[in-house]
Amino acid sequence: MLLGTWNLENLYRPGGPFGPRTEVAYKAKLTALASVITELAPTLLGVQEVGDPEALEDLAGMLDGDWHIALSEYPDDRGIRVGFLSRPAPRTITDTNTFPAPLRPVQGDDDGEPVYRTGRGFLAVEIVSGAMTLTVVVCHLKSKLLTYPGGRFQPRNEGERARYGAYALYRRAAEATTLRTVADGLLDGKGRERNVAVLGDLNDEVTAATTQILQGPPGSEIGTPGFERPDRGDAARLWNIAPLIPEEQRFSRVHSGRPELIDHIMVSRLLLDQVTGAGTGTPVHVQETPLPSVDEDPGKRRDAAGSDHAPVWARIEP
Repeated sequence: MLLGTWNLENLYRPGGPFGPRTEVAYKAKLTALASVITELAPTLLGVQEVGDPEALEDLAGMLDGDWHIALSEYPDDRGIRVGFLSRPAPRTITDTNTFPAPLRPVQGDDDGEPVYRTGRGFLAVEIVSGAMTLTVVVCHLKSKLLTYPGGRFQPRNEGERARYGAYALYRRAAEATTLRTVADGLLDGKGRERNVAVLGDLNDEVTAATTQILQGPPGSEIGTPGFERPDRGDAARLWNIAPLIPEEQRFSRVHSGRPELIDHIMVSRLLLDQVTGAGTGTPVHVQETPLPSVDEDPGKRRDAAGSDHAPVWARIEP
């Protein structure tokens, strides 16, 4: 089994304000995405930035064999949402965008109402593949790429930059906390007995505070002295597979020329014991083609083929 996550970068049909401007550009994007997914050959692929559900159907139609689609019912203001492409039929367990009590709303900008829900929904599904039952939740946390009043990508001054950076961090932290609550429900204190994964675009790197929130009890990360010593925290922990990715592949996006790993797969203890390999790109072409470098204006890539992210994957052998 291969489990993966991939930000498809503005997957819209042409004609709208965000997707490709021409049918030619749209077809080129789908062709590039389909080529990667075919090489990746996932059993279950979590996807982000699905703008038009019909566009994901178009993409699935270019893949060999039968594919099932599951999408969150909670898109953001641009209409993008998370979902899954799956070989086995997925069963939806939960789909939510509500902050858990007693977490309070957070400030989202200078003048608007407080933010009381996640920007995009978190969708959890269950699949059965062979003898394995696998439960996975997919997410797309608040971006580090900041947008200012009026749709600007540049601040008027450094004070505005600092404030909107803080607002984005408030939201990403609240979303990570919400996602951890969903994971707690899936694990139910039985991480040594359940195959559970949390995956998606976390919009921050391995050591970021928001990413660390998702791991649960500290002290047993891969590569630490506590990793080989089971303890009571293993029932609730999630392990980031990032250290299992070869160092030269350990990035999923390039921002301003700097490679960074912001797409992640985290797994329960039982599932971790069955992970036999991990990487970015595809098992056939592991980041041989450099990713494009993005900056603060994502609109520059509107007609670009493929995605500005690389898929992240884990091979699982029960």
